[in-house]
Amino acid sequence: MNEVILKVQGMFCTGCENRIKNALENIENIETVEANSKDNIVTISYKNDLSINEIKTIIEDLGFEVEK
Repeated sequence: MNEVILKVQGMFCTGCENRIKNALENIENIETVEANSKDNIVTISYKNDLSINEIKTIIEDLGFEVEK
């Protein structure tokens, strides 16, 4: 299993964390999503290939900023 950690700005509460988790958990090949508003990180565990750019776009479409 692979893991990617993204720095995400704009998460302020568990509601923000849940919005990101709900949007990503149903994507093929994603195993788990952990969002932490205190540390501004989203940790994604996945198998096989995963388009990180697609994940970034989904998070940004929710109104958050993924640091480059």
